[in-house]
Amino acid sequence: MTSSYEGRVTVALVGRPNVGKSTLFNRLCGSRNALVHDRPGLTRDRQYGQMFVGEKRLTLIDTGGLYDGSDMAQLTTDQVYLAVDEANFVLFLVDGQSGVTQADEVIAEQLRRRDTDLAVVVNKVDRHDANSAVIDFLGFGFDQVLAVSAAHGRGIAELKNSLSELVGEDSDVINDAGIPVAVIGRPNVGKSTLVNTLVGKQQQIVSAEPGTTRDAISVPVQRDGVDYSFIDTAGVRRKGRVSDVIEKFSVVKTLSAMDRAHVALLLVDAREGLVDQDLHLLEYAADAGTGVILLVNKWDGIDIEHRQWVKAETQRRLRVAPWIPVHFVSALHGSGVGELFVDIQRVNKAGAFDVKTPQLTRVLENAVSDHPPHSVGGRTIKLRYAHKVGGHPPSILIHGNRTEALQPNYVRYLENCFRDVFDLTGLPVRLRFRSSDNPFKGRRNELNRRQLKQRERLIRHSRKR
Repeated sequence: MTSSYEGRVTVALVGRPNVGKSTLFNRLCGSRNALVHDRPGLTRDRQYGQMFVGEKRLTLIDTGGLYDGSDMAQLTTDQVYLAVDEANFVLFLVDGQSGVTQADEVIAEQLRRRDTDLAVVVNKVDRHDANSAVIDFLGFGFDQVLAVSAAHGRGIAELKNSLSELVGEDSDVINDAGIPVAVIGRPNVGKSTLVNTLVGKQQQIVSAEPGTTRDAISVPVQRDGVDYSFIDTAGVRRKGRVSDVIEKFSVVKTLSAMDRAHVALLLVDAREGLVDQDLHLLEYAADAGTGVILLVNKWDGIDIEHRQWVKAETQRRLRVAPWIPVHFVSALHGSGVGELFVDIQRVNKAGAFDVKTPQLTRVLENAVSDHPPHSVGGRTIKLRYAHKVGGHPPSILIHGNRTEALQPNYVRYLENCFRDVFDLTGLPVRLRFRSSDNPFKGRRNELNRRQLKQRERLIRHSRKR
């Protein structure tokens, strides 16, 4: 298994906390993928993105702040230097308003020892103070020192020009066809551990402390020639328990990850089983149109009796969505994890829903023939034909008359018919209905001249009698 970024020019953003690395990352990538806040030490894991240099692209890595003094400091530092070792070039970000600090000097010395190609980027610089801000950092002894304001976009064009020399003629773009897979669940159920196992290396910070992951981190992976983008997300607790502003931002990032993913891997803790909050996440994923695979994690940590209870309870609680496949895995030891790739590909392929109108109409006709809809007010509901209106999720438009009177249980029956025939396991199916109006509704039946004469003859004949 390899990273799908291998072989491409890679640039890492490095610096102490709160110097604007995530803001610059978003500015260069033209996105808002990295979580940004005034609180130092917000970023912990490596965040991958892509930026344009002319008509070409290169890979950008956002990293956590070095030497932030938190409990996660060593884990964050390890992640930063993994990014440095992976990168072809490093942008060493410093704060132009604060000037040179002791932490900056320590980081500069560490980077110097690694013999890394880098440029010093002085951030938070107003155009009038650019020269004086740059002079303060020339003492580091690095050849390139650039001044920017990531928040306002000043100096970004010059920074991109300096990076353009890194991009060769054969530079490639990240494969946008990679399957986006969101890893979701409550805090501390093993999401980052699973991502590390899927990637095959220590990609994400793993800790027993709940809430370790704060951002939605995209991790590219290639396996057997297929590209994936696994999105490690923050744990989502019940709404009433979320009070910290950072956690609220993290929840928004998680929900956004589900919106853009084709498949969601929902992790639950085998020791607790499927709880109400897990069902809420399932409901949101289904509403977002995301394919869902349920993973019961930490399976190796419970006894046989408890396993039987978990299986029975999971089956009972999934009666509202029996179409969701279930895997029993151990993210830590990797048991059952390798089988996920087959299901992810199957759900993703089915979600594209490459089905023609005659096929859909045939399934609809068979379903109506086996179980016709109930009459309403003595009038029969007719369903005539169906056609595809979208994929991810599979969306079908059914034409007929009086379709607004269909009962919800009959709509679910039709959903299951389409799901069974086209193997849409793990996918929500969206049905839309359109009733065709009676073309003669509101129109008077006008008689032609011949009909009018015949009507007059009948009236005269009736009067004579």
